[in-house]
Amino acid sequence: MRQGDSLFTRGAYEASYPFYRQALRQGEQVSGRLLLRMAFVQEGLGHYPAALYYLGLAHTRQPRQATWRKITELAQNHRLTGYSSSWRQGLIITFRRHYYQGLQLLLIGAVVGAMLLVVRRRLGRQWALPYSVYLGLVGSYLNLLQPGQAGMVARSHAPLMAGPSAGAAWLTTATAGDRLVVRGRQDIWYRVQWRGRVAYIRRHDLLLVQ
Repeated sequence: MRQGDSLFTRGAYEASYPFYRQALRQGEQVSGRLLLRMAFVQEGLGHYPAALYYLGLAHTRQPRQATWRKITELAQNHRLTGYSSSWRQGLIITFRRHYYQGLQLLLIGAVVGAMLLVVRRRLGRQWALPYSVYLGLVGSYLNLLQPGQAGMVARSHAPLMAGPSAGAAWLTTATAGDRLVVRGRQDIWYRVQWRGRVAYIRRHDLLLVQ
């Protein structure tokens, strides 16, 4: 990464990219800033699907309104689907940015509550029901409000099928860069949401970014 940073700061953007890509493939602790640099290089080369992929990874690590605006701008310029710029999406980004901090506070509250119940056994019956409700809220926060998973179509003309089989009904073809919400996995297929309905796409045709 140091070699890549040195080249990037000198303006040798294209030469820095292989070093950044190698660091990412080797599983090094890649920062959001590095991913944004990789996206910048790929956008400059005209490789917009790759730019969207790195922008998506950066946004997953550090959800920011500015990053999402860049993603939607690039997607709109190339007429891609699955990228919302509504006020609801803005709220979702704000929530995801603070999701893990909120979860940490809730878990700390659960531990403190359990300790108080153990220390003050006389109040155990009185506070057992409220504590159970609190644990239920923590579980809901953890399971229901966890950031969902999304993927980006890796190649043009990727088929979306009605079922997890090559013999299933064909629905449409997706374009490289289209964004799909992932609902599950079955064998070599991802189950995704497409226009309010369930569709299936081969795993090698989708890159998970969130």
